Amino acid sequence: MARQLVIKVTAGAEAPERCNQAFNVAAAAIVSGVGVSLWLTGESSWFALPGRAEEFKLAEAAPLEDLLAAVLAGGRVTLCTQCAARRGITLDDVIDGIRIAGAPTFVEEITHEGVQALVY
Repeated sequence: MARQLVIKVTAGAEAPERCNQAFNVAAAAIVSGVGVSLWLTGESSWFALPGRAEEFKLAEAAPLEDLLAAVLAGGRVTLCTQCAARRGITLDDVIDGIRIAGAPTFVEEITHEGVQALVY
Protein backbone atom coordinates (compact mmCIF):
# COMPACT_ATOMS: atom_id res chain seq x y z
CA MET A 1 0.00 0.00 0.00
CA ALA A 2 1.27 3.45 -0.91
CA ARG A 3 1.96 5.77 1.99
CA GLN A 4 -0.09 8.98 2.09
CA LEU A 5 0.23 12.07 4.28
CA VAL A 6 -2.53 14.65 4.58
CA ILE A 7 -1.39 17.93 6.12
CA LYS A 8 -3.78 20.68 7.17
CA VAL A 9 -2.07 24.00 7.75
CA THR A 10 -4.12 26.62 9.57
CA ALA A 11 -1.33 29.09 10.32
CA GLY A 12 -0.16 31.87 8.06
CA ALA A 13 2.15 34.83 8.44
CA GLU A 14 0.89 35.40 12.01
CA ALA A 15 2.57 32.13 13.10
CA PRO A 16 5.47 31.85 10.66
CA GLU A 17 7.34 28.93 12.22
CA ARG A 18 4.25 26.73 12.44
CA CYS A 19 3.25 27.68 8.91
CA ASN A 20 6.67 27.02 7.42
CA GLN A 21 6.96 23.73 9.29
CA ALA A 22 3.83 22.40 7.59
CA PHE A 23 5.09 23.29 4.12
CA ASN A 24 8.56 21.93 4.96
CA VAL A 25 7.17 18.58 6.15
CA ALA A 26 5.01 18.35 3.03
CA ALA A 27 7.95 18.98 0.70
CA ALA A 28 10.22 16.59 2.62
CA ALA A 29 7.58 13.87 2.43
CA ILE A 30 7.36 14.26 -1.35
CA VAL A 31 11.13 13.96 -1.69
CA SER A 32 10.90 10.79 0.43
CA GLY A 33 8.35 9.26 -1.93
CA VAL A 34 5.32 9.77 0.28
CA GLY A 35 2.09 10.93 -1.33
CA VAL A 36 1.10 14.36 0.00
CA SER A 37 -2.13 16.30 0.16
CA LEU A 38 -1.62 19.77 1.65
CA TRP A 39 -4.75 21.62 2.81
CA LEU A 40 -4.64 25.41 3.13
CA THR A 41 -7.09 26.57 5.78
CA GLY A 42 -7.49 29.62 7.99
CA GLU A 43 -4.77 32.20 7.46
CA SER A 44 -2.72 29.88 5.24
CA SER A 45 -5.50 30.26 2.67
CA TRP A 46 -3.77 33.39 1.40
CA PHE A 47 -0.88 31.28 0.07
CA ALA A 48 -3.20 29.92 -2.62
CA LEU A 49 -2.96 33.33 -4.31
CA PRO A 50 -0.15 34.15 -6.74
CA GLY A 51 2.69 36.08 -5.12
CA ARG A 52 1.65 35.53 -1.51
CA ALA A 53 4.15 32.74 -0.77
CA GLU A 54 6.94 34.94 -2.17
CA GLU A 55 6.07 37.63 0.40
CA PHE A 56 6.51 35.18 3.31
CA LYS A 57 9.93 35.37 4.98
CA LEU A 58 11.34 33.31 7.84
CA ALA A 59 15.02 33.31 8.79
CA GLU A 60 16.87 30.01 8.38
CA ALA A 61 13.94 28.47 6.48
CA ALA A 62 13.52 27.35 2.91
CA PRO A 63 11.55 29.90 0.88
CA LEU A 64 7.85 29.17 1.13
CA GLU A 65 7.37 29.64 -2.62
CA ASP A 66 9.90 26.83 -3.25
CA LEU A 67 8.19 24.51 -0.78
CA LEU A 68 4.77 25.25 -2.29
CA ALA A 69 6.13 24.65 -5.80
CA ALA A 70 7.52 21.28 -4.70
CA VAL A 71 4.18 20.23 -3.26
CA LEU A 72 2.32 21.38 -6.36
CA ALA A 73 4.77 19.44 -8.56
CA GLY A 74 4.65 16.20 -6.60
CA GLY A 75 1.46 16.22 -4.57
CA ARG A 76 -1.88 17.96 -4.26
CA VAL A 77 -2.77 21.34 -2.74
CA THR A 78 -6.32 22.13 -1.69
CA LEU A 79 -7.82 25.39 -0.46
CA CYS A 80 -10.69 24.99 2.00
CA THR A 81 -14.04 25.99 0.50
CA GLN A 82 -15.29 27.95 3.51
CA CYS A 83 -11.92 29.59 4.14
CA ALA A 84 -11.80 30.72 0.51
CA ALA A 85 -15.34 32.07 0.65
CA ARG A 86 -14.68 34.02 3.87
CA ARG A 87 -11.73 35.70 2.16
CA GLY A 88 -13.46 36.30 -1.17
CA ILE A 89 -11.09 33.90 -2.98
CA THR A 90 -12.45 32.05 -6.01
CA LEU A 91 -11.03 29.32 -8.21
CA ASP A 92 -10.19 32.01 -10.78
CA ASP A 93 -7.91 33.68 -8.22
CA VAL A 94 -5.74 30.76 -7.13
CA ILE A 95 -2.43 29.44 -8.43
CA ASP A 96 -2.81 26.90 -11.23
CA GLY A 97 -3.01 23.40 -9.79
CA ILE A 98 -4.67 24.36 -6.50
CA ARG A 99 -8.19 23.06 -6.09
CA ILE A 100 -10.93 24.26 -3.76
CA ALA A 101 -12.74 21.59 -1.74
CA GLY A 102 -14.50 21.23 1.58
CA ALA A 103 -14.73 19.12 4.69
CA PRO A 104 -16.32 16.06 3.01
CA THR A 105 -13.28 15.77 0.71
CA PHE A 106 -10.90 16.23 3.64
CA VAL A 107 -12.69 13.52 5.62
CA GLU A 108 -12.59 11.20 2.62
CA GLU A 109 -8.83 11.69 2.29
CA ILE A 110 -7.97 11.12 5.94
CA THR A 111 -10.13 8.04 6.49
CA HIS A 112 -8.38 5.75 4.01
CA GLU A 113 -6.17 2.97 5.32
CA GLY A 114 -2.51 3.92 5.35
CA VAL A 115 -3.15 7.66 5.60
CA GLN A 116 -1.54 9.79 8.29
CA ALA A 117 -2.97 13.24 9.02
CA LEU A 118 -1.15 16.19 10.57
CA VAL A 119 -2.55 19.57 11.56
CA TYR A 120 -0.37 22.66 11.95
